[in-house]
Amino acid sequence: MTDVGPASRLPEEWQAELAAMGQPRYRAQQVFRWIHQKGELDANKMTDLPAELRASLAERGLRPEAETLRVERADDGTRKLLIGFPDGGRVECVVIPMTPLGTDDADASVGNDDDDEFGAPSGPVRVTLCISTQVGCAMGCVFCASGRAGLKRGLRAGEIVSQVILARRELGPGEELKNLVFMGMGEPLHHYDETARALRLLTHPDGGGMSPRRITVSTVGLVPALERLGRDFGGKVGLAVSLHAPDDRTRDEIIPMNRRYPVGELIQALRDYPLPRRRRITIEYTLIDGVNDHDSHADGLVRVLRGIPVKVNLIPMNPVEGSPLHASTPDRVAKFQSKLTRAGYSCFVRTRRGSAVNAACGQLALAPELVELGRGPARISS
Repeated sequence: MTDVGPASRLPEEWQAELAAMGQPRYRAQQVFRWIHQKGELDANKMTDLPAELRASLAERGLRPEAETLRVERADDGTRKLLIGFPDGGRVECVVIPMTPLGTDDADASVGNDDDDEFGAPSGPVRVTLCISTQVGCAMGCVFCASGRAGLKRGLRAGEIVSQVILARRELGPGEELKNLVFMGMGEPLHHYDETARALRLLTHPDGGGMSPRRITVSTVGLVPALERLGRDFGGKVGLAVSLHAPDDRTRDEIIPMNRRYPVGELIQALRDYPLPRRRRITIEYTLIDGVNDHDSHADGLVRVLRGIPVKVNLIPMNPVEGSPLHASTPDRVAKFQSKLTRAGYSCFVRTRRGSAVNAACGQLALAPELVELGRGPARISS
């Protein structure tokens, strides 16, 4: 095989690979569907391929690019998966069963503004999957555990897609993977080419066929890559922006990358982002006690977002081991939300999901005990 991993290849790349092996064009579509529709990367199990081709593909390195090493389950049904790669890299991704959207619940605010998020009560349980794009993170946001060990490496597109393949195997009866959020470990736009390739693979009609409007990419605001995402995908992929402060002085303390792409530059990029009709940008705002939760911050947020189609997710900071920071009080959260709603914004307080297994927003990390985990899957209930 070429250096591009098997789950990273687009159909035309499979055509070139297989043509060099003397295979007809339709074999490329078969292989691509086995990987992306059926989640199968064992060449020997691709039963509609000739035995000789299966053997050749196996010899050339067609095999799974990742495995599930551990699954932790919280009482609310959230599952955190520890995913391992052959080089020893580890990331976490999170399976989140969705709950009916209430007045203070932002579980379902992942880019679906124009349809029913949940369907009939008797229908399937819709699941959101939060996936990672890097082993560690370079952004250094103060409320997030992912970057505390620094950035180890970015994931290949196939390693990103493999999280989706593996997570589907963890779905229970009656569950359906409906939404995908690039909000796990790493900054997706710091690793743009592989993130974009993963998006093309996940939305390809011969593969998983996910609707771009069911996928949301989160960023701290790497402006050139954000602009590129808008151009390349026409605004069809959902966008979430980790803003967390309306002014440079506060945001510099929370997100070091703000010193390169300050608030004014980021806000202008959001104004220019090519949103389709009835779509909004999600503004993520982690509320940290005494840091960014004053009335002046709420008033500033009202001002800077004026005129941009947005909805605001308020996220009381989740506990991060070793951090002296903590969430704003419930009263302060309620007052902050009230200021935004009175100003006309759709504003939700995100329900804490999976915190019992450190799977909530900002809690995914390269904990030492995870890095040292031996190979082989395990199941742990919490």
